[in-house]
Amino acid sequence: MPNLRRIVTFAIPFVVAAGVLAQTKSAAPTIASARAFMDKAEAELMKLSILGARAEWVDETYITDDTDILTAAENDRLIARTTQLVDQAKQFAALDLPADLRRKILLMKLSLTLPAPHDAKLREELTQVASSLGGSYGKGKYCPDGGAVPAPCLGIEELDEKMATSRDPKELAAMWAGWSKIGIPMRERYARFVQLSNQGAREIGFADTGALWRSGYDMTPEQFSAELERLWTQVDPLYRELHAYVRHKLVAKYGADADRKDGMIPAHLLGNMWSQEWGNVYDLVAPPAAPTTYDVGAILKERKTTPRQMVEYGENFFGSLGFEKLPDTFWQRSMLSRPADRDVVCHASAWDIDFDRDVRLKVCLHQTSDDFVTTHHELGHVYYDLSYRKQPFLFRGGANDGFHEAIGDAIALSITPEYLKQIGLIQTIPPAAADLPILLKTAMDKIAFLPFGLLVDKWRWEVFSGQVKPANYNKAWWTLREKYQGIAPAVDRSETDFDPGAKYHIPANTPYARYFLARIYQFQFYRAMCRASGYTGPLNRCSFYGSKAAGDKFKAMLEQGQSRPWPETLKLMTGEDHVDASAMVEYFQPLLTWLKQQNAAANEKPGWTVGADPMKH
Repeated sequence: MPNLRRIVTFAIPFVVAAGVLAQTKSAAPTIASARAFMDKAEAELMKLSILGARAEWVDETYITDDTDILTAAENDRLIARTTQLVDQAKQFAALDLPADLRRKILLMKLSLTLPAPHDAKLREELTQVASSLGGSYGKGKYCPDGGAVPAPCLGIEELDEKMATSRDPKELAAMWAGWSKIGIPMRERYARFVQLSNQGAREIGFADTGALWRSGYDMTPEQFSAELERLWTQVDPLYRELHAYVRHKLVAKYGADADRKDGMIPAHLLGNMWSQEWGNVYDLVAPPAAPTTYDVGAILKERKTTPRQMVEYGENFFGSLGFEKLPDTFWQRSMLSRPADRDVVCHASAWDIDFDRDVRLKVCLHQTSDDFVTTHHELGHVYYDLSYRKQPFLFRGGANDGFHEAIGDAIALSITPEYLKQIGLIQTIPPAAADLPILLKTAMDKIAFLPFGLLVDKWRWEVFSGQVKPANYNKAWWTLREKYQGIAPAVDRSETDFDPGAKYHIPANTPYARYFLARIYQFQFYRAMCRASGYTGPLNRCSFYGSKAAGDKFKAMLEQGQSRPWPETLKLMTGEDHVDASAMVEYFQPLLTWLKQQNAAANEKPGWTVGADPMKH
């Protein structure tokens, strides 16, 4: 089934109506009977998925034990019915089916990001375990110790803000360690989750759940793993130069708290709970002689910009490319800020409730630069959903999941000084000398994210395959974080900890390689739209705001949905049939040259030494 284009706790839920799609009779299968089977399957799945999407929306915007239980029940029905349909489709395996039918059968099988055993009791156990893991994260809090008056407990949103602004290394380490504790109770449940999910994957023909996930990219799982490593080699040199530069600046700020003999950076000093994006500590690394530039967040606060107004900026950008206004129901049904009266999952996500025009955002917006970008990113999902809504049901998804994540970010790259002046957020465009600081700040998020985006699923694939056993979950996590990120834990860790559980996408069972791919794709998309708009200058200065020519190319790609292999869809807009990081390298080339100069002048050698025990801080 197509992905609902939202971060979800499980696969797409729906309620099964008994007897909607009867078992195919024993007559010899034909192409005509295969098409009739698929037509009925799509009609059923669409109808029932809408009901499930509504239930899931309530669960994430009104977290209670009851909504968790109801969601688990819906997912049990989803998995049972989808597994039945996959089994029934096997009768057509020997036929020489038309390409669209073959693709629909494959996509139906790959829709189960949470495959489950055929056995009803085991399937019910899996959905309950999965529901409890997602609920544990959503209700997670860090409660500081000590003091005459107990400090209030903090959720991840409050911690995110404090991690972004605190410059006290002891406070940062305490918050980091405190939040990480939410994973500890998940450890045994996660191990059971892996066992049950793998059993389900094997029963529908895959080696394990990780192999199933990697099969969704129009290539073999082995080819996909190799493709990610190829892309990493293209961007690794840029990451290492950035790492060395930031490390030097953090040591200058924090002294012994940041200075490690192995050259790694302590995880709590980078302004983000997972060290996945570093833009929050830009003030510590900014070039001292940089020209004064702008702060979009400060401008939004000064203007008392409302959450709706922030989303309208994004809507207007898409409108300038020729897209229609958002439906009225979008504004009526979206959640744009945190309710005061209940627990919700604030993790930003876009929702396609009815696979037509009932699209929504679920976000908790603040007047920050990050949230300004987030609105553009999430609206990318929404406009993608709206663009392919006329495709057959099973093709209403992104060309692959990385495409869906990249759409809005490609738009956000066009948030240049020229664009901000056009829409009246700034009055003066900073001089060309300000390009390097802007590139550095952008790299602190875009480039810094890449190794984390790669390692989350590498860890899960090793867990699902059995290469990593439950006894070594945490060690394997930190081994990968050392290898790819050059990051060390804030405090000593052990196998009593379960630090992966403190990252939303692990308990939520949301595949993560899509985000790594999206960081690469977005620059390919961006470069293609810049070229379509007629722009010929330095890539980092391009804004295609207002270009209908760029919008036409963009829409042509989006409208394809998942109807064809993604290389064909990519070629429609970019002229290229393979993912390539050269556009990202081109965008940051002036920064790479500058970073090399700065590191050489400081005698700072890029790289780090991987330790024998990755869990020692």
